Amino acid sequence: MKYVIALLCFTVLVSCKKDVQDLNVTTQELYGEAIGTIYSIKYFSDSSENLRPKVDSLIALFNQSMSTWVPNSQINLINQGKDSIAVGSEFKEVFDYAKEIYGKTDGYFDPTVGNIVNAYGFGADGTREKVPSQKTVDSLMQFVGFQKMVIVPGNVENSYFIKSQQSGIYLEFNAIAKGTLVDYIARMLEGQDIENYLVEVGGEVVAAGTNLEKEQEWTVGIDDPTQTPEDRTLVTVVNLKDKAMAGSGNYRKFKIDDESGQEYVHTIDPLTGAAVPSEVLGVNVIAANCTLADGYATAFMAMPLEKARKLMPDLKEIEVLIMYMGTDGELKFETTPGFNPYLKKPLSSQTE
Repeated sequence: MKYVIALLCFTVLVSCKKDVQDLNVTTQELYGEAIGTIYSIKYFSDSSENLRPKVDSLIALFNQSMSTWVPNSQINLINQGKDSIAVGSEFKEVFDYAKEIYGKTDGYFDPTVGNIVNAYGFGADGTREKVPSQKTVDSLMQFVGFQKMVIVPGNVENSYFIKSQQSGIYLEFNAIAKGTLVDYIARMLEGQDIENYLVEVGGEVVAAGTNLEKEQEWTVGIDDPTQTPEDRTLVTVVNLKDKAMAGSGNYRKFKIDDESGQEYVHTIDPLTGAAVPSEVLGVNVIAANCTLADGYATAFMAMPLEKARKLMPDLKEIEVLIMYMGTDGELKFETTPGFNPYLKKPLSSQTE
């Protein structure tokens, strides 16, 4: 099995400061690793306090709570069948948002596809070199269905327990937890009276206020889904202020079977268990918070294009950009009307 994974790498893992002229603030930047990816934070503050310990504390909280890549994390213990594991408010927040998105997308966002993700070798427990047979995938589909899981209050304030109607379900929040971590970091910055910042974790962002260095709104690039793993190219740039944006695209993580040449992607269709590329090549979602943006971006990547077209107008809390390959071999774009005002320039092949 050939693995092809594209990652955006940061080499500087230190904070830096720079004066902003005519303002009693400094530009401060933090870079590092978080929940299996990397983060960058840029903000303007009149305080010299080092916020890295607070950021590290939030990352540690999320790692221990819901990272399937951390041994003995709470979610891993739950997946091992231990029903006495108490989780905190951050876990409940992710769970509740995931349940909301699951319902509004008719099940196309489903955190219980973990067994199938692992079977294809994309998850923390995925060690297989061979593509699973259809029989294996079909047998694992019995463990898929987020409606089988509920979260109930514990005996201690802000503690909760996950209950499942079926044993053997593998729960994972990798497709939404990055967004929630971004939201938590943003809240921490606001708690420090910081009004102008950009937080990014693994490509998911929250932008607040303005970029005081450039005296303009924050600008964030949108990746070209036809790019090669070795190169990063953009299709456009958006302006963000007091909004979150998340993107999803299978060009970032996929496999090619050596025997058949078939491409398999990490976004699983939760209704069929299929891991083959869909018509949709890339999605970007703008929302009031990054948890919603992250979850919906994954859902739109998993669903057929026609389903996405029907669903987009009904989801008033988000704005969506979908990218796909047209019959003429050109990259096409479809958006909700509210997405277009964020664009710095019109998309060249946008459909009506």
